[in-house]
Amino acid sequence: MSVFRKQASPPDESDNKSSLGLRINVFFFSTFVIFCVIIIRLAVLQFVEGPTLTDVETSRDTKNVPLASMRGVIYAAGGEKLAYSTPVQSLYITLTKEYTAKVTDKNTGVTTLSPDAKAKSEALAASLVADFNKYGDPNAKKLTKEDIIETMDLDFRKSLGYMARRIKAGLTSKEVAYFMEHKDDYPGLEIVEESTRHYDTDTVAVQTVGYIKPFKSSSSLDIYQNIINAMKNTQDPGLTYKDDEFVGFDGLELQYQRDLRGQNGYQEISVNPQNMAEKIEKVVPPVKGNDVWTTINKNIQLKTEQAITEQISWLHSHAVQGKTHPDALTGYAVAMEVDTGNIVAMASMPDYDTNIWTTGSLPTDVWNDIINNYQNGTINPISSGTSGNGLRSVLLMGSTIKPLSVLVGLNEGFFTTTSGYSDKGFATFGKAGHETKVRNSSGHVYGYLDPAKAIEKSSNVFMVDMVGKKLYEKYQDKGIDVWDKYMKEFGLGVSTQSGLPNEFLGQINYTNIKAAGSSQAALVYASFGQQGSYTAMQLAQYASTLANEGQRIKPQLVSKITDANGNVVQKFDREVLDEVTTFDKSFWKEIKQGMNSDVTAFADFPYDFARKTGTSQQLAKGQLRDNGVFIAFAPRNHPKLAVAVVIPEGGFGSNSAAPVARKIFDAYDWEYGLDGVPKKNLQPATNANGDATTKKGDSTTTNAADTTSTH
Repeated sequence: MSVFRKQASPPDESDNKSSLGLRINVFFFSTFVIFCVIIIRLAVLQFVEGPTLTDVETSRDTKNVPLASMRGVIYAAGGEKLAYSTPVQSLYITLTKEYTAKVTDKNTGVTTLSPDAKAKSEALAASLVADFNKYGDPNAKKLTKEDIIETMDLDFRKSLGYMARRIKAGLTSKEVAYFMEHKDDYPGLEIVEESTRHYDTDTVAVQTVGYIKPFKSSSSLDIYQNIINAMKNTQDPGLTYKDDEFVGFDGLELQYQRDLRGQNGYQEISVNPQNMAEKIEKVVPPVKGNDVWTTINKNIQLKTEQAITEQISWLHSHAVQGKTHPDALTGYAVAMEVDTGNIVAMASMPDYDTNIWTTGSLPTDVWNDIINNYQNGTINPISSGTSGNGLRSVLLMGSTIKPLSVLVGLNEGFFTTTSGYSDKGFATFGKAGHETKVRNSSGHVYGYLDPAKAIEKSSNVFMVDMVGKKLYEKYQDKGIDVWDKYMKEFGLGVSTQSGLPNEFLGQINYTNIKAAGSSQAALVYASFGQQGSYTAMQLAQYASTLANEGQRIKPQLVSKITDANGNVVQKFDREVLDEVTTFDKSFWKEIKQGMNSDVTAFADFPYDFARKTGTSQQLAKGQLRDNGVFIAFAPRNHPKLAVAVVIPEGGFGSNSAAPVARKIFDAYDWEYGLDGVPKKNLQPATNANGDATTKKGDSTTTNAADTTSTH
């Protein structure tokens, strides 16, 4: 039996083609459907959801919130910190809707916080008060719930909605730890590191160093008006100032504000249409400010301040020429290196503790205590002496003008270095029959004088006859302009270019012909120091110009500026402002020889030095007041240091101002050496003159002279 198997037939070719076509059709149909969905979705996005998406995109705006930088240090010449900042932790809150929701009364239209927002804000404030009381400094001022509510600024009266509000500065370590551990309990709260400013409690040159104020309280100054205007146009968030950041308001703090401040950092915060913060997008850290190194030597400065304080006390209790000077309450001194221009001491006494400014506000009683002392009397015309008598720290030069008067006479050819003059004790000027008589102080008659002796004896009549009257004879009314030109060449009546804010240019009276009575009278009185009032800084620069034989140099208060890493950013060297080249060498020799007043306070001074005492007389409170003025430079032939001292109502300059100058020279000699050899290197470190820790008021003795000398 055989078995036959049926062979399977091959697939039909037409069926395969039909299946392929079906798949292709399905693919194209599916693609068509997908594209239709996409097109429809795009249409919906554009025409239906478009406005909504636009609102969302608009709401994703960003704002920049500045982060204050650490302010740089102001150093004394020896590296002591005169002004510095330390980090502090502060608690800030960024408001959210739950604290700021508003409701509007339908009847009145008045918008206020919603009950829920008000309740949440008060609950937060109460909770914070409890935490501050528990973990904060028990000796610090206690914050109340009302204080915190006010600081939160829920009505946006002080800050925009997205700006973080500072609730408390200077958190204790316990407060920092607590709030860090309980972040979830306080949404919107964050701890930010800031800084607080401190000043040397030894009160070193405080009016020169200056002080700080909040930026929002500083708009009266031109520099900050310019910054406010620039902030409106700047695209750099780092240049934006915070309202509550502290800025320099006077002294070096103001002069070097841009260097000391550094550059603020900022937070880039996204905000919603209601201008409320949503989240922090980016943080750019601040850049620490540069450090300013002053030329002020702390030890010399403290010795200078102490010397003025002691001398004022001495004048109250010791009679000179039969009288004490209880109305002498203030004193001013500047010590300037002749070769460099460096200001090693700059004292305006009494002074005060500038740390009172670091809180941002002053109680009335504190302000009343410092109102007459907070400004720098060495560069500003502040009230001095007995309160309310009209005297200021800027006084007439008195006889300290006489070296320059003689220089003018020599240069104009009115006399020579060998010319003689017979001093009869008085000189006259004015129309015949209506002459005005000028006498020497105390009625002295000096007899034969050469120019140098006229300076040494402080002859008023020599200056009148040989300078003032002869200037008028030669130039008539134009003599005022000639005199003025000489004064300004020596820095009298012009800026010293120290750069300190609000520097007074002096009070020039000789141009007021009506007040003087005539051009001749103006020149006569000017010749012996009764027609120009100048600052102690101007007098120091004037003394330095005499020492430098006509070369006027810039007073330098800063030697260098360094960055946070100690790299020198800027260095300040000797700078010549102008130079008088018309004076013969013999003229300088003559006036230096004449600057030889007999001053008891310098009786045992180990250096030959040039000096000129002065007593300016001014009417105040119904009395003619004697004010002490003194200028000097040492050594005489190789000058190193120039000093100017002013003691309003202190009496003759030889007895009031000169003893202060002696102590300044001694202090400088100890630190640097008037001969280039610091005496502190030659003596035991325990020597009282070199006590680096000496503070004002440590000593109870003075070197003030008990006898009167020519002034």
